[in-house]
Amino acid sequence: MPRQLDVCIVDDSPVQADIARALLERAGHKVTVYPVSRDALREIPARPPDCVLTDLMMPEVDGYELCRRLREVPQLATTKIIMMSTKAYPFERKRAFDLGANGYFVKPLHPATFAHELERIVTDALTMTFWGVRGTLPVSRPDARRYGGNTGCVSLEFADGHLFVFDAGTGIKALSDSLMAAKRSRIEGTIFITHPHWDHINALPFFVPFYVPGHQFEICGCKHGDVGVRELLSAQMDGVYFPVTVREFCASLTYRDLSEGTFEIAGVRVSTMLLSHPGNCLGYRVDHAGKSFCYVTDNELYPPESEFYSPEYVEHLADFTRGADVLITDCTYSDEEYPRKLGWGHSSVSQVVDLATRACPKRLYLIHHDPDQSDAAVDAKLTAARNVLAARGTPTEVVAPEELASFDV
Repeated sequence: MPRQLDVCIVDDSPVQADIARALLERAGHKVTVYPVSRDALREIPARPPDCVLTDLMMPEVDGYELCRRLREVPQLATTKIIMMSTKAYPFERKRAFDLGANGYFVKPLHPATFAHELERIVTDALTMTFWGVRGTLPVSRPDARRYGGNTGCVSLEFADGHLFVFDAGTGIKALSDSLMAAKRSRIEGTIFITHPHWDHINALPFFVPFYVPGHQFEICGCKHGDVGVRELLSAQMDGVYFPVTVREFCASLTYRDLSEGTFEIAGVRVSTMLLSHPGNCLGYRVDHAGKSFCYVTDNELYPPESEFYSPEYVEHLADFTRGADVLITDCTYSDEEYPRKLGWGHSSVSQVVDLATRACPKRLYLIHHDPDQSDAAVDAKLTAARNVLAARGTPTEVVAPEELASFDV
């Protein structure tokens, strides 16, 4: 259980306030209820709580005005403000966030998830889930079941429910199934495509939220010459290669062409770096609420003795990923396999370990496993990486995540 939170509920409806209080107290939190918003505005600054949970429609001082005025109080700078309302319109949610709200709940509150979701908002939780960790091709073999057979897809969920999704290999179908099973409405998300090779985009047409009105997604990726990300993705759905075209999407979709640089996307700082791989391929770094997340695949670092090795590039990548809480990276080959695959655009264990030694991430996640590798082969790569880092005295924790595994950043 997380630490006990001090929560102030501002709601002129005794029934709704009692429901929220009961759910939060059952989760072990301290709750104070203000039925009159003017009383809350006067008393809350004197004893700043962890969270103010306020109704939107109230007499005299409504939730919008209360949020705006509380945000002007310096001693409430770290207090989270969360709106709740029966109004599920996108305008209301956007207006709340524009005024400084940190979250928005639609009434009736969901008894099974409400307290947990509020805790995530207050603690600025970031949760990443691996929906696919294979590279090149999906696999279905008895000796490859533990790590799973889907190709790359990783999600990063923010405290307010916004989703960042990295790549759209076959793993994005599992993410789609999870979202639809949860019956999530009005999903807001951003999908980051590293590059348009098949194993990173070919399951995008099977992402069911695209076909549901009310969801909103932005798809970001790198241009290839004069061909933008929209054209790159829609080309595989032009009717010749796939019977459903992008015109069938009912959700609100926008597209953004990215280059190497730093951007604000959905209110979050996102940096990009061009990687060593055939064609334009972007690595991503997300910095938010004091936490950092790097997603770097596909990428070939080359061994130092290779004529293609670039110390300048390796140091640039080390700077890009330095000190990250999470570094997810391409570790396609064992060192024994790599000489036969040199120049294919992927890295081996030694190259990844060298990067981790330079960049010192807190946790290193090995993904993009060769389709010919069994679970035992992936285990061997993991053991080798751990042993070398331990011998070098590098404190980085190394993980080979299994499909569907979730971690807090």
